[in-house]
Amino acid sequence: MTTRSPYRPARRDVLTGGAALLAGTGTVSAAAAVVRAAAPDLAALADLTADAHPIDAAERATRLERAQALMRAHGIGAVLVEPGSSLIYFTGVRWGRSERLTAAILPVEGEPCVVTPFFEEPSVRQTLAVPAEVRVWQEDQDPLATVAGFLRDRGLAARPVGVEESVRYFVYAGLARTLPGARLVSANPVVRGCRMIKTAAEIALMQRATEVTLAAYRWTYPRVEKGMTGQQIGALMSAATERLGGEPEFALALIGPAAALPHGSREVIRVAAGQVVLMDCGCTVQGYQSDVSRTWVHGSASAEQRRMWDQVKAAQALAFRTARVGVAAGTVDDAVRGYYEPLGYGPGYRLPGLSHRTGHGIGMDGHEPVNLVRGETTRLAPGMCFSDEPGLYLPGKFGVRLEDCFHVTADGPRWFSEPPESIERPV
Repeated sequence: MTTRSPYRPARRDVLTGGAALLAGTGTVSAAAAVVRAAAPDLAALADLTADAHPIDAAERATRLERAQALMRAHGIGAVLVEPGSSLIYFTGVRWGRSERLTAAILPVEGEPCVVTPFFEEPSVRQTLAVPAEVRVWQEDQDPLATVAGFLRDRGLAARPVGVEESVRYFVYAGLARTLPGARLVSANPVVRGCRMIKTAAEIALMQRATEVTLAAYRWTYPRVEKGMTGQQIGALMSAATERLGGEPEFALALIGPAAALPHGSREVIRVAAGQVVLMDCGCTVQGYQSDVSRTWVHGSASAEQRRMWDQVKAAQALAFRTARVGVAAGTVDDAVRGYYEPLGYGPGYRLPGLSHRTGHGIGMDGHEPVNLVRGETTRLAPGMCFSDEPGLYLPGKFGVRLEDCFHVTADGPRWFSEPPESIERPV
């Protein structure tokens, strides 16, 4: 993924990759063989993203204007951002994090500044998408002194500096050292204030990413066969996603007892009659993500499997109905647990039951603030986007998760993907 630092793989990447390594290279080659065998069918898939519109210069300018308005409202003089999705969001710069600092400073007035090593400047400029000053530092210089110099030159050294929440400690400490007396504060009111409220252009890209994932599911589902591993199923899903124009983010396929572990198991389990197959998959289109989970049974479902699937479907619909403008995000999670507990699940986050939050924010990152989780007081507003995934898990047996994302509107929530009809028609 272009928006994730190469130094920080996603949790689901680690889990699925670890399972493959433990299983040996045979699992990897078997997955590749499945994809090769499906090549003629893959060739028939058409790119669904050719007409997707990337974020343009006007939208980026609006983002910076919005950030500066929020800085003024909260008394912040500048915001410091390291590489990652927020840097891309505000400047277009796509860069990985390392011990050599590249960062952007967004001032309350005027153009932003990008600070980067001297020898990296030409590469950094290749993705810089807004008018900005670029200041460089040499290998024998302190990059935070360069940041401090920009703030002094702009007359901002005595004003609070907002630090984006993912900035590393050495950057925070270095700025405090080179700018003594500066008040370093959270940049959440600015960064979250911008990124949590998606524009029509952002929602359109998330919709397109979701359409790619749904099409990949429709292609993959009928090709899941007895004896397949989760790695093989995921490989088919990723191959289809790529052919359809998405950048595969994750394709987690959990079988039988592994489906009771929300992010997977290192045990290699093969598809068999009566086994649950739980898939959690997503992709990126022009920097924006999808996240969709589907669960079904290979062969005929038992009464217990069918009952739990229907309970999850009802909980997902309840969460959706609850997610209205002005409602505290935690209320959505409370509603789901209020439905589950009389059925014998929980209480709270205990198993058997729903051991994770009901949903998470989504946008350029698969997981963004804020979450649909107990105690979250942020109130829902138009433009906010969330996953809705109130799974149920029976340790040692199986789990069910249905996950579809929605965005909040003044008239109520709207799905990016419609939830499935039944356990027999999961995609």
